[in-house]
Amino acid sequence: MISDNPTVLIVDDEKHTRDGLRQSLEDEFDCYVASNAAEALEYLRHDPVDVMLTDLRLGDDDGMKLLDAALKLPKPPVCIMMTAYGSVDTAVEAMRRGAYHFVTKPLNLDEVDLLVKRALRSRVLERENKELRKQVERKFSIEGILGQSEMMKPVLEVVEQVAPTRATVLIEGESGTGKELVAHAIHNLSGRPKQKLVVVHCAALSPQILESELFGHEKGSFTGAQERRIGRFELADGGTLVLDEIGEIDASTQVKLLRALGEHTIERVGGNKPIKVDVRVVAATNKDLAKLVEEGKFREDLYWRLRVVTIHMPPLRERKSDIPVLVDHFLKEMAELNGKPAKPLGEDVLPVLMNYDWPGNVRELRTTVEHGVVMCNSTRIMLKHLPHYLSNTGAPGLRVPSMQQAKATGTSGGAAQLHAPGFDLNIERMERQFIREALERTKNNRTEAAVLLGLSRRTMQRKLKEMDMVRKRRNNDADET
Repeated sequence: MISDNPTVLIVDDEKHTRDGLRQSLEDEFDCYVASNAAEALEYLRHDPVDVMLTDLRLGDDDGMKLLDAALKLPKPPVCIMMTAYGSVDTAVEAMRRGAYHFVTKPLNLDEVDLLVKRALRSRVLERENKELRKQVERKFSIEGILGQSEMMKPVLEVVEQVAPTRATVLIEGESGTGKELVAHAIHNLSGRPKQKLVVVHCAALSPQILESELFGHEKGSFTGAQERRIGRFELADGGTLVLDEIGEIDASTQVKLLRALGEHTIERVGGNKPIKVDVRVVAATNKDLAKLVEEGKFREDLYWRLRVVTIHMPPLRERKSDIPVLVDHFLKEMAELNGKPAKPLGEDVLPVLMNYDWPGNVRELRTTVEHGVVMCNSTRIMLKHLPHYLSNTGAPGLRVPSMQQAKATGTSGGAAQLHAPGFDLNIERMERQFIREALERTKNNRTEAAVLLGLSRRTMQRKLKEMDMVRKRRNNDADET
Protein backbone atom coordinates (compact mmCIF):
# COMPACT_ATOMS: atom_id res chain seq x y z
CA MET A 1 0.00 0.00 0.00
CA ILE A 2 1.65 3.22 -1.18
CA SER A 3 -0.82 5.70 0.35
CA ASP A 4 -0.37 6.88 3.92
CA ASN A 5 -4.12 7.15 4.43
CA PRO A 6 -5.78 4.85 7.00
CA THR A 7 -7.11 1.67 5.44
CA VAL A 8 -10.62 0.25 5.74
CA LEU A 9 -11.79 -3.20 4.61
CA ILE A 10 -15.56 -3.40 3.89
CA VAL A 11 -17.00 -6.94 4.04
CA ASP A 12 -20.60 -7.45 2.87
CA ASP A 13 -22.33 -9.95 0.59
CA GLU A 14 -24.54 -7.19 -0.88
CA LYS A 15 -22.79 -5.31 -3.68
CA HIS A 16 -24.72 -2.08 -3.35
CA THR A 17 -23.84 -1.90 0.38
CA ARG A 18 -20.14 -2.45 -0.35
CA ASP A 19 -20.11 0.15 -3.10
CA GLY A 20 -22.15 2.67 -1.11
CA LEU A 21 -19.83 2.44 1.89
CA ARG A 22 -16.72 2.67 -0.27
CA GLN A 23 -17.98 5.79 -2.02
CA SER A 24 -18.88 7.35 1.33
CA LEU A 25 -15.50 6.69 2.93
CA GLU A 26 -12.94 6.76 0.12
CA ASP A 27 -12.38 10.52 0.26
CA GLU A 28 -10.64 10.12 3.63
CA PHE A 29 -9.61 6.46 3.69
CA ASP A 30 -8.13 3.84 1.40
CA CYS A 31 -11.06 1.44 1.05
CA TYR A 32 -11.00 -2.21 0.02
CA VAL A 33 -13.93 -4.60 -0.34
CA ALA A 34 -14.65 -8.31 0.11
CA SER A 35 -17.89 -10.22 -0.48
CA ASN A 36 -17.34 -13.12 1.95
CA ALA A 37 -15.28 -14.26 4.94
CA ALA A 38 -12.72 -16.28 2.95
CA GLU A 39 -12.00 -13.34 0.65
CA ALA A 40 -11.69 -10.98 3.62
CA LEU A 41 -9.28 -13.26 5.49
CA GLU A 42 -7.15 -13.79 2.39
CA TYR A 43 -6.82 -10.04 2.08
CA LEU A 44 -6.06 -9.48 5.78
CA ARG A 45 -3.31 -12.12 5.81
CA HIS A 46 -1.43 -10.35 3.01
CA ASP A 47 -2.30 -6.69 3.67
CA PRO A 48 -3.29 -5.81 7.25
CA VAL A 49 -5.78 -2.93 7.48
CA ASP A 50 -6.61 -0.44 10.21
CA VAL A 51 -10.39 -0.97 10.36
CA MET A 52 -12.63 -3.83 9.21
CA LEU A 53 -16.32 -3.02 8.71
CA THR A 54 -18.13 -6.34 8.35
CA ASP A 55 -21.71 -7.59 8.14
CA LEU A 56 -22.86 -10.11 10.73
CA ARG A 57 -24.41 -12.32 8.02
CA LEU A 58 -22.32 -12.96 4.90
CA GLY A 59 -24.48 -15.33 2.89
CA ASP A 60 -23.63 -18.75 4.26
CA ASP A 61 -20.77 -17.32 6.34
CA ASP A 62 -20.92 -16.16 9.95
CA GLY A 63 -19.56 -12.66 10.59
CA MET A 64 -18.78 -13.60 14.20
CA LYS A 65 -16.38 -16.30 13.01
CA LEU A 66 -14.73 -13.76 10.71
CA LEU A 67 -14.40 -11.42 13.71
CA ASP A 68 -12.73 -14.16 15.78
CA ALA A 69 -10.34 -15.08 12.95
CA ALA A 70 -9.43 -11.44 12.20
CA LEU A 71 -8.63 -10.67 15.83
CA LYS A 72 -6.26 -13.66 16.02
CA LEU A 73 -4.06 -12.32 13.21
CA PRO A 74 -0.60 -10.92 14.07
CA LYS A 75 -1.81 -7.42 13.10
CA PRO A 76 -5.56 -7.46 13.78
CA PRO A 77 -7.82 -4.64 12.56
CA VAL A 78 -10.24 -2.69 14.70
CA CYS A 79 -13.58 -4.36 13.94
CA ILE A 80 -17.00 -2.74 13.53
CA MET A 81 -19.96 -5.09 13.06
CA MET A 82 -23.02 -4.34 10.86
CA THR A 83 -26.35 -6.15 10.78
CA ALA A 84 -29.97 -5.76 9.87
CA TYR A 85 -30.81 -8.15 12.67
CA GLY A 86 -29.59 -6.02 15.54
CA SER A 87 -30.33 -6.93 19.09
CA VAL A 88 -28.82 -6.14 22.46
CA ASP A 89 -27.70 -9.74 22.92
CA THR A 90 -25.96 -9.79 19.55
CA ALA A 91 -24.28 -6.45 20.24
CA VAL A 92 -23.04 -7.60 23.64
CA GLU A 93 -21.68 -10.85 22.16
CA ALA A 94 -19.84 -8.99 19.40
CA MET A 95 -18.31 -6.58 21.92
CA ARG A 96 -17.42 -9.47 24.23
CA ARG A 97 -15.50 -11.14 21.41
CA GLY A 98 -13.52 -7.98 20.75
CA ALA A 99 -15.54 -5.83 18.33
CA TYR A 100 -14.97 -2.10 18.74
CA HIS A 101 -18.61 -1.23 18.02
CA PHE A 102 -21.88 -2.47 16.55
CA VAL A 103 -24.12 -0.65 14.06
CA THR A 104 -27.51 -1.67 12.61
CA LYS A 105 -28.85 -1.41 9.08
CA PRO A 106 -30.14 0.61 7.35
CA LEU A 107 -26.86 2.42 7.82
CA ASN A 108 -26.49 6.09 8.63
CA LEU A 109 -23.38 6.94 6.59
CA ASP A 110 -22.47 9.91 8.79
CA GLU A 111 -22.63 7.62 11.84
CA VAL A 112 -20.43 5.05 10.09
CA ASP A 113 -17.90 7.75 9.15
CA LEU A 114 -17.78 8.95 12.77
CA LEU A 115 -17.40 5.37 14.06
CA VAL A 116 -14.51 4.64 11.70
CA LYS A 117 -12.70 7.82 12.81
CA ARG A 118 -13.20 6.93 16.47
CA ALA A 119 -11.97 3.41 15.80
CA LEU A 120 -8.83 4.81 14.19
CA ARG A 121 -8.17 7.09 17.16
CA SER A 122 -8.61 4.07 19.42
CA ARG A 123 -6.08 2.15 17.34
CA VAL A 124 -3.54 4.99 17.55
CA LEU A 125 -3.96 5.18 21.34
CA GLU A 126 -3.60 1.40 21.62
CA ARG A 127 -0.35 1.48 19.63
CA GLU A 128 0.98 4.37 21.71
CA ASN A 129 0.11 2.52 24.92
CA LYS A 130 1.85 -0.64 23.69
CA GLU A 131 4.95 1.36 22.80
CA LEU A 132 4.85 3.09 26.17
CA ARG A 133 4.57 -0.27 27.92
CA LYS A 134 7.55 -1.55 25.91
CA GLN A 135 9.58 1.52 26.91
CA VAL A 136 8.68 1.02 30.57
CA GLU A 137 9.55 -2.68 30.35
CA ARG A 138 12.89 -1.82 28.74
CA LYS A 139 13.62 0.81 31.38
CA PHE A 140 12.76 -1.49 34.25
CA SER A 141 14.19 -4.68 32.79
CA ILE A 142 17.54 -6.20 33.68
CA GLU A 143 19.01 -4.23 30.76
CA GLY A 144 17.66 -1.04 32.36
CA ILE A 145 20.01 -1.50 35.32
CA LEU A 146 22.94 0.13 33.60
CA GLY A 147 26.38 -0.96 34.64
CA GLN A 148 29.15 -3.20 33.39
CA SER A 149 31.54 -2.90 36.32
CA GLU A 150 32.68 -5.81 38.46
CA MET A 151 30.65 -4.33 41.33
CA MET A 152 27.40 -4.62 39.36
CA LYS A 153 27.82 -8.17 38.01
CA PRO A 154 26.78 -9.89 41.26
CA VAL A 155 23.76 -7.57 41.51
CA LEU A 156 22.52 -8.50 38.04
CA GLU A 157 23.15 -12.20 38.64
CA VAL A 158 21.13 -12.20 41.88
CA VAL A 159 18.28 -10.22 40.26
CA GLU A 160 17.99 -12.74 37.42
CA GLN A 161 18.11 -15.70 39.80
CA VAL A 162 15.69 -14.44 42.46
CA ALA A 163 13.13 -12.70 40.21
CA PRO A 164 11.20 -15.81 39.05
CA THR A 165 10.80 -17.03 42.65
CA ARG A 166 8.38 -15.90 45.37
CA ALA A 167 11.19 -15.03 47.81
CA THR A 168 11.06 -11.76 49.73
CA VAL A 169 13.97 -9.50 48.74
CA LEU A 170 15.73 -6.79 50.74
CA ILE A 171 17.62 -4.21 48.65
CA GLU A 172 20.21 -2.23 50.60
CA GLY A 173 22.18 0.79 49.51
CA GLU A 174 22.64 4.53 49.81
CA SER A 175 20.02 6.93 48.49
CA GLY A 176 20.12 7.33 44.74
CA THR A 177 21.87 4.05 43.93
CA GLY A 178 18.92 2.62 41.96
CA LYS A 179 17.19 0.40 44.51
CA GLU A 180 13.70 1.08 43.11
CA LEU A 181 14.95 0.34 39.60
CA VAL A 182 16.09 -3.09 40.82
CA ALA A 183 12.72 -3.66 42.49
CA HIS A 184 10.94 -2.92 39.19
CA ALA A 185 13.27 -5.29 37.34
CA ILE A 186 12.55 -8.07 39.85
CA HIS A 187 8.82 -7.59 39.25
CA ASN A 188 9.14 -7.51 35.47
CA LEU A 189 11.25 -10.67 35.43
CA SER A 190 8.93 -12.49 37.84
CA GLY A 191 6.03 -14.76 37.02
CA ARG A 192 3.64 -11.89 37.70
CA PRO A 193 4.80 -9.00 35.45
CA LYS A 194 1.29 -8.33 34.13
CA GLN A 195 -0.05 -8.02 37.67
CA LYS A 196 0.12 -4.82 39.68
CA LEU A 197 3.34 -3.34 40.99
CA VAL A 198 2.54 -1.11 43.98
CA VAL A 199 5.22 1.13 45.54
CA VAL A 200 4.95 2.64 49.04
CA HIS A 201 7.45 5.28 50.19
CA CYS A 202 7.34 4.56 53.92
CA ALA A 203 9.36 7.60 55.03
CA ALA A 204 6.90 10.00 53.42
CA LEU A 205 3.99 8.89 55.64
CA SER A 206 3.30 9.26 59.35
CA PRO A 207 2.90 5.97 61.32
CA GLN A 208 -0.91 6.31 61.47
CA ILE A 209 -1.27 7.05 57.77
CA LEU A 210 1.27 4.37 56.78
CA GLU A 211 -0.66 1.64 58.61
CA SER A 212 -3.88 2.65 56.85
CA GLU A 213 -2.09 2.90 53.49
CA LEU A 214 -0.63 -0.59 53.81
CA PHE A 215 -3.55 -2.49 55.30
CA GLY A 216 -6.58 -0.29 54.58
CA HIS A 217 -9.22 0.72 57.11
CA GLU A 218 -12.87 0.19 57.91
CA LYS A 219 -15.44 2.97 57.96
CA GLY A 220 -15.46 4.75 61.31
CA SER A 221 -12.21 3.12 62.50
CA PHE A 222 -10.76 6.57 63.31
CA THR A 223 -11.68 10.23 62.98
CA GLY A 224 -12.04 11.05 59.29
CA ALA A 225 -12.51 7.42 58.18
CA GLN A 226 -15.82 8.12 56.44
CA GLU A 227 -15.68 5.04 54.23
CA ARG A 228 -13.87 1.72 53.89
CA ARG A 229 -10.51 1.98 52.16
CA ILE A 230 -8.55 -0.77 50.46
CA GLY A 231 -4.87 -0.83 51.43
CA ARG A 232 -1.79 -1.35 49.28
CA PHE A 233 -1.51 -5.04 50.20
CA GLU A 234 -4.96 -5.71 48.75
CA LEU A 235 -4.24 -3.51 45.72
CA ALA A 236 -1.07 -5.52 45.03
CA ASP A 237 -2.83 -8.90 45.42
CA GLY A 238 -1.36 -11.24 42.83
CA GLY A 239 1.48 -8.81 42.14
CA THR A 240 4.43 -7.14 43.86
CA LEU A 241 4.53 -4.66 46.75
CA VAL A 242 7.67 -2.51 47.04
CA LEU A 243 8.28 -1.03 50.49
CA ASP A 244 10.81 1.77 50.03
CA GLU A 245 12.72 3.04 53.09
CA ILE A 246 11.47 0.11 55.18
CA GLY A 247 13.73 1.19 58.06
CA GLU A 248 11.39 4.12 58.78
CA ILE A 249 8.32 2.10 59.81
CA ASP A 250 7.17 2.21 63.44
CA ALA A 251 6.89 -0.70 65.87
CA SER A 252 3.13 -1.21 65.50
CA THR A 253 3.32 -1.41 61.72
CA GLN A 254 6.28 -3.79 61.99
CA VAL A 255 4.08 -6.26 63.92
CA LYS A 256 1.35 -6.17 61.27
CA LEU A 257 3.88 -6.47 58.48
CA LEU A 258 5.45 -9.51 60.14
CA ARG A 259 2.07 -11.24 60.18
CA ALA A 260 1.40 -10.32 56.55
CA LEU A 261 4.71 -11.85 55.49
CA GLY A 262 4.38 -14.96 57.64
CA GLU A 263 0.69 -15.81 57.27
CA HIS A 264 -0.16 -14.03 54.00
CA THR A 265 -3.11 -12.40 55.74
CA ILE A 266 -3.88 -8.84 56.78
CA GLU A 267 -6.53 -7.02 58.78
CA ARG A 268 -7.76 -3.55 57.94
CA VAL A 269 -7.42 -0.88 60.63
CA GLY A 270 -10.58 -1.14 62.75
CA GLY A 271 -11.41 -4.57 61.33
CA ASN A 272 -11.15 -8.07 62.75
CA LYS A 273 -11.64 -10.16 59.61
CA PRO A 274 -8.46 -11.81 58.24
CA ILE A 275 -8.01 -11.12 54.52
CA LYS A 276 -5.87 -13.50 52.44
CA VAL A 277 -3.40 -11.79 50.10
CA ASP A 278 -0.96 -13.17 47.54
CA VAL A 279 1.74 -10.51 47.48
CA ARG A 280 5.44 -10.71 46.73
CA VAL A 281 7.24 -8.14 48.93
CA VAL A 282 10.42 -6.35 47.90
CA ALA A 283 11.81 -3.98 50.56
CA ALA A 284 14.45 -1.29 50.13
CA THR A 285 16.45 0.68 52.68
CA ASN A 286 19.32 3.14 52.92
CA LYS A 287 19.74 2.32 56.60
CA ASP A 288 21.73 -0.40 58.36
CA LEU A 289 18.85 -2.61 59.49
CA ALA A 290 21.16 -4.95 61.40
CA LYS A 291 22.31 -1.99 63.49
CA LEU A 292 18.71 -0.89 64.04
CA VAL A 293 17.96 -4.41 65.29
CA GLU A 294 20.87 -4.16 67.76
CA GLU A 295 19.54 -0.81 68.97
CA GLY A 296 16.06 -2.25 69.47
CA LYS A 297 14.54 -0.01 66.80
CA PHE A 298 13.66 -2.78 64.35
CA ARG A 299 12.22 -6.23 65.06
CA GLU A 300 14.73 -9.02 64.58
CA ASP A 301 12.07 -11.51 63.42
CA LEU A 302 10.85 -9.04 60.77
CA TYR A 303 14.44 -8.39 59.71
CA TRP A 304 14.98 -12.08 58.95
CA ARG A 305 11.60 -12.32 57.19
CA LEU A 306 12.58 -9.46 54.89
CA ARG A 307 16.11 -10.57 54.05
CA VAL A 308 15.42 -13.99 52.56
CA VAL A 309 17.58 -12.69 49.72
CA THR A 310 19.65 -9.52 50.10
CA ILE A 311 20.89 -7.34 47.25
CA HIS A 312 23.45 -4.63 48.03
CA MET A 313 23.55 -1.71 45.60
CA PRO A 314 27.09 -0.29 45.50
CA PRO A 315 27.47 3.50 45.59
CA LEU A 316 28.54 5.18 42.38
CA ARG A 317 31.92 6.14 43.84
CA GLU A 318 32.75 2.41 44.03
CA ARG A 319 31.82 1.70 40.40
CA LYS A 320 33.12 4.74 38.56
CA SER A 321 33.81 2.69 35.45
CA ASP A 322 30.02 2.71 34.91
CA ILE A 323 29.89 6.52 34.74
CA PRO A 324 30.55 6.79 30.95
CA VAL A 325 27.76 4.26 30.24
CA LEU A 326 25.36 6.07 32.57
CA VAL A 327 26.23 9.48 31.16
CA ASP A 328 25.70 8.31 27.58
CA HIS A 329 22.28 6.89 28.54
CA PHE A 330 21.23 10.02 30.46
CA LEU A 331 22.36 12.33 27.64
CA LYS A 332 19.94 10.63 25.25
CA GLU A 333 17.15 10.29 27.81
CA MET A 334 17.32 13.92 28.98
CA ALA A 335 17.57 15.31 25.45
CA GLU A 336 14.41 13.43 24.46
CA LEU A 337 12.62 14.31 27.69
CA ASN A 338 13.34 18.02 27.35
CA GLY A 339 12.86 18.28 23.59
CA LYS A 340 16.53 19.17 23.05
CA PRO A 341 19.00 17.83 20.49
CA ALA A 342 21.39 15.18 21.78
CA LYS A 343 24.83 16.75 22.19
CA PRO A 344 28.17 15.23 23.19
CA LEU A 345 30.26 16.25 26.19
CA GLY A 346 33.22 18.57 25.87
CA GLU A 347 36.62 16.90 26.26
CA ASP A 348 37.22 18.25 29.78
CA VAL A 349 33.81 17.24 31.19
CA LEU A 350 34.05 13.47 31.59
CA PRO A 351 37.31 13.61 33.63
CA VAL A 352 35.58 15.92 36.12
CA LEU A 353 32.56 13.60 36.31
CA MET A 354 34.86 10.61 36.81
CA ASN A 355 36.79 12.39 39.56
CA TYR A 356 33.74 13.49 41.56
CA ASP A 357 32.53 11.11 44.29
CA TRP A 358 28.75 11.53 43.72
CA PRO A 359 27.32 11.54 47.26
CA GLY A 360 23.85 11.55 45.64
CA ASN A 361 24.89 8.55 43.52
CA VAL A 362 23.19 7.75 40.19
CA ARG A 363 20.28 10.08 40.96
CA GLU A 364 22.67 13.02 41.33
CA LEU A 365 24.49 12.06 38.12
CA ARG A 366 21.18 11.96 36.24
CA THR A 367 20.21 15.40 37.57
CA THR A 368 23.64 16.76 36.66
CA VAL A 369 23.39 15.49 33.08
CA GLU A 370 19.88 16.95 32.73
CA HIS A 371 21.20 20.30 33.98
CA GLY A 372 23.87 20.20 31.28
CA VAL A 373 21.41 19.22 28.55
CA VAL A 374 18.99 22.00 29.48
CA MET A 375 21.61 24.73 29.92
CA CYS A 376 23.74 23.91 26.88
CA ASN A 377 23.57 26.56 24.14
CA SER A 378 26.49 25.34 22.06
CA THR A 379 27.43 22.25 20.06
CA ARG A 380 28.90 20.48 23.09
CA ILE A 381 28.04 20.32 26.79
CA MET A 382 30.85 22.11 28.61
CA LEU A 383 31.75 22.46 32.29
CA LYS A 384 30.03 25.86 32.41
CA HIS A 385 26.74 24.13 31.57
CA LEU A 386 26.92 21.84 34.63
CA PRO A 387 25.78 22.75 38.17
CA HIS A 388 28.08 25.42 39.55
CA TYR A 389 29.67 23.21 42.21
CA LEU A 390 31.07 21.09 39.34
CA SER A 391 31.55 23.76 36.69
CA ASN A 392 33.44 26.20 38.89
CA THR A 393 36.31 23.83 39.46
CA GLY A 394 37.75 20.56 38.31
CA ALA A 395 39.72 20.19 41.53
CA PRO A 396 39.66 16.67 42.98
CA GLY A 397 39.29 17.98 46.55
CA LEU A 398 35.96 19.78 46.14
CA ARG A 399 33.53 17.09 47.24
CA VAL A 400 30.61 17.08 49.63
CA PRO A 401 30.41 13.66 51.30
CA SER A 402 27.28 12.07 52.65
CA MET A 403 26.75 11.97 56.41
CA GLN A 404 27.65 8.29 56.44
CA GLN A 405 30.96 9.01 54.68
CA ALA A 406 31.76 11.89 56.98
CA LYS A 407 31.15 9.86 60.13
CA ALA A 408 33.12 6.92 58.77
CA THR A 409 36.17 8.82 57.55
CA GLY A 410 36.47 12.05 59.50
CA THR A 411 38.87 14.39 57.67
CA SER A 412 41.03 11.69 56.13
CA GLY A 413 40.38 10.07 52.79
CA GLY A 414 39.43 11.66 49.49
CA ALA A 415 35.66 11.45 49.93
CA ALA A 416 35.73 13.56 53.11
CA GLN A 417 37.90 16.41 51.82
CA LEU A 418 36.10 19.72 52.00
CA HIS A 419 37.54 23.16 51.32
CA ALA A 420 35.69 25.06 53.99
CA PRO A 421 36.93 27.30 56.82
CA GLY A 422 36.85 26.07 60.39
CA PHE A 423 36.65 22.38 59.48
CA ASP A 424 37.17 20.17 62.54
CA LEU A 425 36.64 16.68 63.87
CA ASN A 426 33.40 17.32 65.80
CA ILE A 427 30.80 15.14 64.06
CA GLU A 428 27.83 17.38 64.81
CA ARG A 429 29.64 20.49 63.59
CA MET A 430 30.79 18.57 60.51
CA GLU A 431 27.18 17.66 59.69
CA ARG A 432 26.02 21.25 60.06
CA GLN A 433 28.94 22.43 57.96
CA PHE A 434 28.15 19.97 55.15
CA ILE A 435 24.48 20.94 55.18
CA ARG A 436 25.27 24.67 55.04
CA GLU A 437 27.64 24.18 52.12
CA ALA A 438 25.18 21.94 50.28
CA LEU A 439 22.45 24.57 50.72
CA GLU A 440 24.80 27.26 49.49
CA ARG A 441 25.75 25.24 46.43
CA THR A 442 22.12 24.50 45.57
CA LYS A 443 20.99 28.08 46.28
CA ASN A 444 18.98 26.95 49.33
CA ASN A 445 17.07 24.27 47.43
CA ARG A 446 16.53 21.78 50.26
CA THR A 447 15.50 18.91 47.99
CA GLU A 448 18.63 19.23 45.82
CA ALA A 449 20.78 19.65 48.92
CA ALA A 450 19.35 16.44 50.37
CA VAL A 451 20.16 14.57 47.15
CA LEU A 452 23.67 16.04 47.15
CA LEU A 453 24.24 14.81 50.69
CA GLY A 454 22.66 11.40 50.12
CA LEU A 455 19.87 12.07 52.61
CA SER A 456 16.15 11.39 52.46
CA ARG A 457 13.88 14.42 52.51
CA ARG A 458 12.63 13.45 55.95
CA THR A 459 16.15 13.19 57.39
CA MET A 460 17.09 16.53 55.81
CA GLN A 461 14.09 18.21 57.45
CA ARG A 462 15.04 16.72 60.81
CA LYS A 463 18.65 17.89 60.48
CA LEU A 464 17.55 21.43 59.57
CA LYS A 465 15.19 21.48 62.55
CA GLU A 466 18.04 20.39 64.84
CA MET A 467 20.28 23.12 63.38
CA ASP A 468 17.57 25.69 64.02
CA MET A 469 17.29 24.54 67.64
CA VAL A 470 21.09 24.82 68.07
CA ARG A 471 21.03 28.34 66.61
CA LYS A 472 18.18 29.42 68.92
CA ARG A 473 19.95 27.92 71.94
CA ARG A 474 23.14 29.81 71.10
CA ASN A 475 21.19 33.04 70.69
CA ASN A 476 19.55 32.52 74.10
CA ASP A 477 22.93 31.85 75.70
CA ALA A 478 24.29 35.02 74.09
CA ASP A 479 21.36 37.07 75.42
CA GLU A 480 21.90 35.75 78.94
CA THR A 481 25.55 36.80 78.93
